[in-house]
Amino acid sequence: MDAIATTGPTWSIEAIATSSGVELVVKVPSRGIELALPTSRAGARDFARGVLAAAGDATERTFPQPPIPEG
Repeated sequence: MDAIATTGPTWSIEAIATSSGVELVVKVPSRGIELALPTSRAGARDFARGVLAAAGDATERTFPQPPIPEG
């Protein structure tokens, strides 16, 4: 498995308005990857909601809250 340098961002997502909707551009510079995903504005919003939900879920799993004592 290759190590990924952590001195800067390892990936990015950019939304670019187009005449037919939105183009989501995902870049992974450390791997030389760039992916353009054409979609509608509604599709871009759905994608953003999914990313936010996944990030929230990952945060909760990484930093679980201690139980709050009743009393």
